Amino acid sequence: MQPATTFEAPAPVLDVLTVGEPMALFMATSPGELHAVSDYRRVAAGAELNVATGLARLGLRTGYITRLGADSFGRFLQGELAREGIDERHVAIDAAHSTGFMMKTRADDGRDPQIEYFRKGSAASHLSIADAPAGGFPARHLHLTGITPALSPATRELAFHLARQARAAGATISFDPNLRPRLWPSREAMVDCINALAALSDLVLPGLSEGELLTGHTTPEAVADFYLSQGARQVVVKLGPEGAFFAEQGGASGIAAGLPVSRVVDTVGAGDGFAVGVVSGLLEGLTLTGAAARGNAIGARVVQFPGDSDGLPTRAELDAAR
Repeated sequence: MQPATTFEAPAPVLDVLTVGEPMALFMATSPGELHAVSDYRRVAAGAELNVATGLARLGLRTGYITRLGADSFGRFLQGELAREGIDERHVAIDAAHSTGFMMKTRADDGRDPQIEYFRKGSAASHLSIADAPAGGFPARHLHLTGITPALSPATRELAFHLARQARAAGATISFDPNLRPRLWPSREAMVDCINALAALSDLVLPGLSEGELLTGHTTPEAVADFYLSQGARQVVVKLGPEGAFFAEQGGASGIAAGLPVSRVVDTVGAGDGFAVGVVSGLLEGLTLTGAAARGNAIGARVVQFPGDSDGLPTRAELDAAR
């Protein structure tokens, strides 16, 4: 009798998969109000794209689900994805809708810059469950933010579908609330949806002010306890220059101290850099303490550069900073 043949499920193709809206960003090259600036530098932007870029630079196999318009901005972003080595098999070209873009002032003194968005009805806002990977979930980790479900009812449905698909496949999930209140019909709708997605996640990464709005609690310990009680295994609460508070189910909790920065150039993208550090650290086997410390280090590096992703390090740059 021939021995029975056993079949094993194929290993995930990717380390991380994320989903969101990439945009062309026009950054002012000199200080001043947007209406008065004449020269801009064009770069790629979008919270999830920033995270995908940072993870890819560290050598993690990273994929991105999105839709781009069949326009010059879409072609530009395709080129940026290829340049960063981000897997494009789940990137669709939508001939019926345009690619979003945004404009940002230059604020070299560390103040939050002025930003204007041009994204309504964009190709990415028409993402739906049809854009989800067919068959098994192709990565060992899913990264979500609260921006994707805010874009449209269809993107909201996709975010929950991906979370359930990842959980069914045994993949881990990280979730950064990344609140954009102007994209939601009401504060209540935003809080309900964000907290429901957080409850499906293994790792939740709120800022303290976001945590206060979402949970009603005012301390990082209480915010972390709220999400742990909802089902998260790990929570890291961002505290800005002071660092981060971390806690995990039945494990350690404490403060990962922030790193001093001699000059803050641009705060935009710091939270995405923090997510890159924590997610990559955990996927590489660091403790939550070590992952939070890496998040602080990358976040501190990002604020010293003008672009959203300019400061995201390569593996060599990260190693050299230790």
